[in-house]
Amino acid sequence: MQNTTNQNKMAVIPVNKLLLSMGLPIIISMVLQALYNIVDSAFVANMKSNGEAALNALTLAFPMQMFIVAIGIGTGVGANALLARCLGQGDRLGANQTAGNSIFLGGVIYIVFLLFGIFGVKYYIESQSSNPLIVEMGIKYLRICCTLSFGIVFFSVFEKLLQASGHPLCSTIAQISGAVANIILDPIMIYGLFGCPEMGVAGAAYATVIGQWLSAALGLIFHLKFNTEISKKLKYIKPSLKTIRGIYSIGLPAIIAQALMSVMTYGLNIILGSVSEAMVTAYGLYYKLQQFVLFAAFGLRDAITPIVAFGFGMKNRGRVINGMKFGIMYSLIIMVIGTLAAEIFAVPFSQSFGLSGETMSLCVSAMHIISVCFVFAGVSIALQGIFQALDGGVETLIIALGRQFIFILPIAYLLAAAVRSCGAPESVIWVTFPFGELITMLIACSMMKHKYKKISF
Repeated sequence: MQNTTNQNKMAVIPVNKLLLSMGLPIIISMVLQALYNIVDSAFVANMKSNGEAALNALTLAFPMQMFIVAIGIGTGVGANALLARCLGQGDRLGANQTAGNSIFLGGVIYIVFLLFGIFGVKYYIESQSSNPLIVEMGIKYLRICCTLSFGIVFFSVFEKLLQASGHPLCSTIAQISGAVANIILDPIMIYGLFGCPEMGVAGAAYATVIGQWLSAALGLIFHLKFNTEISKKLKYIKPSLKTIRGIYSIGLPAIIAQALMSVMTYGLNIILGSVSEAMVTAYGLYYKLQQFVLFAAFGLRDAITPIVAFGFGMKNRGRVINGMKFGIMYSLIIMVIGTLAAEIFAVPFSQSFGLSGETMSLCVSAMHIISVCFVFAGVSIALQGIFQALDGGVETLIIALGRQFIFILPIAYLLAAAVRSCGAPESVIWVTFPFGELITMLIACSMMKHKYKKISF
């Protein structure tokens, strides 16, 4: 059993090289996930009529799409870390039950969002807007995405199983295939090309879910073929309370962390909508653009977690420390590049979506002001991955609460009130984000200093 562990590349490859070899495919995969969100927006914004209203409708739908991803990926993150730890300890039974139960949980998650798609979408969209056209488009788009969401849910599970066992390239291939399908189908189904009926926002939704189905199908195929260390017997899908508890003891904080992004965006849609519809549209577009940077950091975080967790399972202090050191360093590099790109290309990025003058100006100012916080966010995100690997669920949750709730919504609310009552410039609301990320980073570093002292093996 020990010999098998030593042959696993997670145990023998130098950590800096392992982080790059695992991290780059995951980063590409995560960036392509961000591409799903921005591609639909790019095409609907350039529809012949009501393009900006359609973009606003997708902005209202976006928090719920993020919530679906949060539940799927959070469950996958828990399975990822638990599976990597079991493999590091040579616990084959635990690894098999972790993989099987994650698939069972994927089925439960899909049923929940299927029911929401049927019964809850209308009330959710109407809570954010009173514009009949925007509400109609939002309901149409989100209902399709929810009722047919099994693709994104199961891909999230298979992606993390492949990453945990050292096959991130497979998950990247699956992600790329789905993204390419989405890009190809979007103009065909939105604009009605090559004999396809013109479906508008509904076409954008169908293109998205078809791409997700393809990714999930390939993820399943790769899992069955390449995860040879894991048994695929159906008996392991039978729910085990112990295994599910183990998955969510790690994954629940990650779910909450991801879900808080949805809560924050939903709350901001309401707060910004109290100022103007242009603010909602501008922030929605900026948020999707910034995800190319943030999702790259999330991708690296998801490589940090199994590497540090594997070293933790082996009780190898050196590999744990190197995973922490190189993880933070590479995160900072990604974020510096992202900041420079946002500052330099803010105008051309915004122009490509055909926005009106006010919305365009607000989107550009958001990119210039908010992107200042990328470096702060990068450190916090890397530390989240490290805390997840070291059973630091509480610390992970605190970071998420700081980044996406405690220091964001209350301050944004106060600044929006100042804009409405005192005539302050609307762009002043964007200052909320650098402030919140800086304070959260300082808190995260303090918690990690305390955690570091407790690594005693």
